[in-house]
Amino acid sequence: MSKNDRIERAATATIKASPGEVFAAVTDITRIGDRSPECVACRWVDGSDGPEVGARFSGDNVVRFGPITAKRWTTTSVVTASEPGRVFEFIAEEFTTWRYEMEPVGDGATRVTESVSYPPGKGFQGFLYERVLNRPDTIQVGMERTLEAIKTELEG
Repeated sequence: MSKNDRIERAATATIKASPGEVFAAVTDITRIGDRSPECVACRWVDGSDGPEVGARFSGDNVVRFGPITAKRWTTTSVVTASEPGRVFEFIAEEFTTWRYEMEPVGDGATRVTESVSYPPGKGFQGFLYERVLNRPDTIQVGMERTLEAIKTELEG
């Protein structure tokens, strides 16, 4: 567990692209399904059409264990921070905070860190997700794969 009694994980990648290009890729939520192993589709909702603070989007998620689908669900997220080339953050279902931070490094490259923070589950369901299914490590691997997909996409 981490400070404030929340589970936190982070993954970092260095991408040979400008912070603005990385920000544009990260905030194109319609492409999340192409990059994430868990979130298979996203769309702007409630009249939102871009990454402004207060904008809302829905995401369809699926957890699989090999060929077996264990769970499907849809979340609604609200953008809570959006500074082009620097940070993009949203909170899903008023529960899980996702954040991307970008900083320039070297010859036009960007170090991007994706992080997640959420309160631990309670009772049997919390035990099942956190301990048996090892949800924090699954999220960690998902973030690493997502950043690798963005890196591959931007570096061509």
